[in-house]
Amino acid sequence: MTTTDPPLSPSDQTRAALIDAAIALFGREGYRGTSTRAIAQKAGTNVASIAYHFGGKEGLRLACGTAIAERVAGVLGRVEMPVAETPEQALAQFERVISAFVHFLLLEQGESDIVAFVMRELSEDGPAVAIMYERTMEPRHRAFCRLWEVVTGWPAESEQTRLTVFAMIGQVLYFRVGQSIVERRMGWDGMGEAEVAQITAVLLANLRAMFDANRRSEP
Repeated sequence: MTTTDPPLSPSDQTRAALIDAAIALFGREGYRGTSTRAIAQKAGTNVASIAYHFGGKEGLRLACGTAIAERVAGVLGRVEMPVAETPEQALAQFERVISAFVHFLLLEQGESDIVAFVMRELSEDGPAVAIMYERTMEPRHRAFCRLWEVVTGWPAESEQTRLTVFAMIGQVLYFRVGQSIVERRMGWDGMGEAEVAQITAVLLANLRAMFDANRRSEP
């Protein structure tokens, strides 16, 4: 038996539509360059609904950060991931997470491009960054560092481990940030399941190579 989420109420549907519209427009035009009228029009509702649901444009911006944190957390898994006792188990967890994240970034976002939103927030030092960092980025990064320690033997909180995990995540994000460049260089008309499968295979091969290169020998 399978279970499904209950249907959203009209009020929740409006709230979700406003968040999706704001993520897309804030990412494309920036917070200051996006009007509440444009957000409401894209969401198919009226401007007053932004104040009703979020207290105003700034509240909507924060709600976008919370929504993104929840969506990314759903893709990357729980903060307390199952304890990996062997390098093979840790590597398998890494591979599952990376495969799911690549699929999400390149095929599942639609117009609500969370990477564009995050990049805009970082460039504008927006308040949503703190929400995303505290709820998703920092705890998931710590979890990945713990897996890295299981695989390589390097302490989870060493500077080398933390930087290496950032580098690994950066490889994944580039294919979204530089998607148009990748498509042009590869001669692709877009990124479908076949193209994403090729990208995932390369990223997983790089992951295994990074693990092999960083494994500490037993004393």
